[in-house]
Amino acid sequence: MEMKYYSKEHEWVEVKDGEAYVGISVHAAEELGDITFVELPHEGDSCHAGDSLGVVESVKAASDVYAPVSGKIVAVNSQLEDKPEMVNASPEEQAWFCRIAMSDASELDALMDEAAYTAYLNN
Repeated sequence: MEMKYYSKEHEWVEVKDGEAYVGISVHAAEELGDITFVELPHEGDSCHAGDSLGVVESVKAASDVYAPVSGKIVAVNSQLEDKPEMVNASPEEQAWFCRIAMSDASELDALMDEAAYTAYLNN
């Protein structure tokens, strides 16, 4: 079973077949409200944990999306550019932002599991 990891900036990571799928959490999508625009990173770019990967804009605010892990961006979910509302409808399933070929899987150890993330949100 794949495990999801969460950052304090409300990104999630799910590793499938050695690639890290990255998106924003249900909590982040709910806090932002109706998503109106998504700026995605570029395939082939490298990123370091903590780098801005893109931007999510809503009727309420704009927010950076940060890389929870380092590596090379091997794919982006271009559907989000035409249908940013997918982020609201399915933030942790269909609305992944990009896939990263991780350069250091041990970075996942710095992230929270679902139980720790839920506790973080309730503090």
